[in-house]
Amino acid sequence: MTTQDVLAPRSRPLLNKVPEVTIYFWVIKVLCTTVGETAADFLNVNLNLGLTGTSVVTGVLLVVALVVQFRANQYVPARYWLAVTLISVFGTLVTDNLTDSIGVPLEASTLIFGVLLALTFLVWYRSEFTLSIHSIFTRRREQFYWLAILFTFALGTASGDLMAEVLGLGYLVTGIIVVSVIAVTAVGWRFGLNPVLAFWIIYILTRPLGASIGDYLSQSSSQGGLGLGATVTSLIFVVGIVGLVTYLAMTKADVIASDSAVQHDVAAERGGLRQMVAVVALALIASGTGYSLRKSSLQAQDPPAPAAAVQPAAGASPAPALSPLGDLSKFRTITQDTLGLLNAGNQSRATTRITDLETEWDNAEA
Repeated sequence: MTTQDVLAPRSRPLLNKVPEVTIYFWVIKVLCTTVGETAADFLNVNLNLGLTGTSVVTGVLLVVALVVQFRANQYVPARYWLAVTLISVFGTLVTDNLTDSIGVPLEASTLIFGVLLALTFLVWYRSEFTLSIHSIFTRRREQFYWLAILFTFALGTASGDLMAEVLGLGYLVTGIIVVSVIAVTAVGWRFGLNPVLAFWIIYILTRPLGASIGDYLSQSSSQGGLGLGATVTSLIFVVGIVGLVTYLAMTKADVIASDSAVQHDVAAERGGLRQMVAVVALALIASGTGYSLRKSSLQAQDPPAPAAAVQPAAGASPAPALSPLGDLSKFRTITQDTLGLLNAGNQSRATTRITDLETEWDNAEA
């Protein structure tokens, strides 16, 4: 099969529908992922739409944005990045619904979305013989591309929350770990790592990076954040997105000019199968080992309470009630605070305390 056979469109050819991968691409991508995290919290908590309401609103907006994107015959910055921002929010909500509404553990969500993303890549490659972002100029490839994007956001949300919350690493440490892996991947690309493989690795990792940044800025200090709140954090990053997208619309700095990059990527992909297998195996071994070591460390730090409870001395205050979640007194305190705030009409502070309750519950389950 020749390069021309590989590049032959399987449906009506279009101009490339996605931007060139430049520094602007990665900056806006991280900004969009951060907004995806904070905007979901803003709609869910601050506007009190709830997970279901937020998911419906975002889903409708996403469908409209994707219809507009698919009807276009070339890349338009505002149209493309609006769809990315909305799919970022929706991907976050998919994971949140599985975790909070259905009760699916984050470990399971991470595995599920990892498998779905891998299957998407497999079917995409068997159908089109390329996963290059430079080759999105047919309807079929565009459909595969946006499906993969959705799963990368959902996978990134699940894996980021797993690291920060279940494994107790916190937002800052999680962000540092993700940045380190991104840096290693970038260095690997400079020294011969398959460019298409490197692109998708970094694309997936920017999701937990953006989520960690958003949570670190928006969450209260008691939760390990800076306490800016979801509203302020979302506005800051939306302004950044609008500014950069406006600049790109005016300068055309991220428009793919020719198919030379496609030819290069396809040639590189032919020799990239061994690299892909090696990288995936290394990622599975490293993440599995890290997860096991961290869980063992957490269990060693918090040994189970003895079965026989010591009776309190006469006149002494009774010990706090214990359950599989440990000391329940902190949950009682938070719920009492929340009720008092609601009775006082302080809706904003009450929702903050509810978030505190969710965090304490997740920490206790871990």
